[in-house]
Amino acid sequence: MSSPRTQNPTPSTLLLPAVVCVLAFALYAADVPANPPGFYIDESSIAYNALNVARTGRDEHGETWPLYFRAFGDYKNPTYVYLLAAVFRATGPSVAAARLLSAALGALAALLLGLLAWRLSGRVEAGTVVACSALLTPWLYECSRLVFEVAAYPLACVLFLLALRRASVRERWRASDVFALACTLSLLTYTYSVGRLLAPLLAVGLAFFVTRRNLGRVALTWAAYAVTLVPLLVYSLRRPGALSGRFALITYVTPESSYAGVARGFVLHYLADVNPWRWLVTGEQNIRDHLPDSPALLAATALLSAFGLYLVLRGHRREAWWRFQLYALAASVVPAALTVNDFPQLRLIAFPVFLHVLCAPAAARMLDGRRSRVALYLVVLLLVGQGAHFQWRFHAHPPERWYVFDARFPSKILAPALAASKGEPVYLYDPPGRSGYIQALWNGALRGAGAARFVRLSKDERAPAGAVVVSTEEDCLNCRLLARSTNYILYSVEPTALGAHAAALRVEGLRAQLTSRELPGALKAGDRSSFEVIVRNVGGETWPAVADTSGLYAVSLRARWSRADGAPLDQEESAARIPFDMEPGDTAGLKLEVTAPAAPGEYVLELFVVQEGVAPSHAPGAEPLRATVKVSPIS
Repeated sequence: MSSPRTQNPTPSTLLLPAVVCVLAFALYAADVPANPPGFYIDESSIAYNALNVARTGRDEHGETWPLYFRAFGDYKNPTYVYLLAAVFRATGPSVAAARLLSAALGALAALLLGLLAWRLSGRVEAGTVVACSALLTPWLYECSRLVFEVAAYPLACVLFLLALRRASVRERWRASDVFALACTLSLLTYTYSVGRLLAPLLAVGLAFFVTRRNLGRVALTWAAYAVTLVPLLVYSLRRPGALSGRFALITYVTPESSYAGVARGFVLHYLADVNPWRWLVTGEQNIRDHLPDSPALLAATALLSAFGLYLVLRGHRREAWWRFQLYALAASVVPAALTVNDFPQLRLIAFPVFLHVLCAPAAARMLDGRRSRVALYLVVLLLVGQGAHFQWRFHAHPPERWYVFDARFPSKILAPALAASKGEPVYLYDPPGRSGYIQALWNGALRGAGAARFVRLSKDERAPAGAVVVSTEEDCLNCRLLARSTNYILYSVEPTALGAHAAALRVEGLRAQLTSRELPGALKAGDRSSFEVIVRNVGGETWPAVADTSGLYAVSLRARWSRADGAPLDQEESAARIPFDMEPGDTAGLKLEVTAPAAPGEYVLELFVVQEGVAPSHAPGAEPLRATVKVSPIS
């Protein structure tokens, strides 16, 4: 298996890989950039810095050709940013161009995995099966949907494996092998943060290839790779903590930790990261990175890799290439296992790449016999069926993620801000720990509003009277709200003539679907109770979250008490405002606080949606949410 006789390709055998290549790029480009909707804040940071580099050679802070890109307390790795800068240089800035770059990198990584499998097995069909598996793997596919540094990491891993495979078939590595391995290890280091640990671990694994004839070349590879680390070391010395600060926030390894505590934490997190239930059933519990209630890895891929592992342990465990693959598979989990999160798919992104390498010997062996070939066909049918089901769910029934990706920021916040400022600067203010300013800079650039149009305020600065401010504050002082969206508010500093625009809705427009699992069933007299209510707009009109200049027309959730016979109680109603303009179909969780009646007895708590300044009237087909509450005396 270490050096199989490669099947001579013919036009007929090359047809299938050619079709797979075309379908691969079509699959990965589908629904870009609409799914996921909007642009995540880290995507905007990467894209804005790439745009600045493409235009001026500087990052957002004015640093020329930086090695790492400083971005709201973190440091972005350079590989992806410079790739995207090259794309923007050719295409101009756009969300579509950025997302298509990630899609192309993901598709190319899957196809090159197929090429590696072809070289390992000598069978075109085996390479095609592995390529299809990689293309349909949710773990790899979802990574390619985001403009993150990690989108380039599977390709970097495959390029390293291709370089290593080329070297491994020779008894003594050539100078070109040394150069290719050092370069790809460097690429793994500078492409994604986990590579600063994983790449050195993989470099250590090259010891499997040490022989009497090859020792000097392996040592030369280590030396060449070490040279590429000099810029990283210099950067770290000049900026202490810059590249380790993020890790310090997400790891359980602290100066106070004991060796036993660290070892225990590592084992527990490692086991959680290799939990097959997570691979095959749930995936990561992060709606940004993964489709809820869906696998990260396809069952057919798991079966092939398990069979491949058996074949390697049985017949190839003495071969340096396969020893390295098993070592690399285990090492790929280490960076993620040092963090507090269980099964963080992005930090584990190298794992499915190495896992797919094990599929090559399995597919090749199953092609050798009639019965085993039939079994392979069944595995491929399972692969395509489950992969197609995931794609159908991802595109036809995507989760509601617009709020995660700030999809309405351009229309709900930035456009009104630019219009209200009438050519004057738009001020950007973020409380400590928040960095919403980057959305204004990136989306402003897309609209032709350069950085000069915005003024970023420090934590101690305040915008002048009449100024228009975009902020990530919950609320503002001495201001008049103009708009409210998820994570952002738009306001004008008093005194100001500006105001929000709102109007009365039709009664039908206030139809709401209210649910709550926390409604009280019993309270003490006079007690205060807080609970969450899920509000869904089913009225067909957008509910305004901000009142007009006269204080009218904002929509809120209200609660009122009545006696068991329906007689209203003379008690002030409780209210909770909606957190953003709710469009038809939107859902929001509102925290509502009520005070129990002072007299003991049985009461009805009624929840309903109202528009301020408009007489309350229940929309047809939308009954208020009611709960019977027993109020007992104060003991």
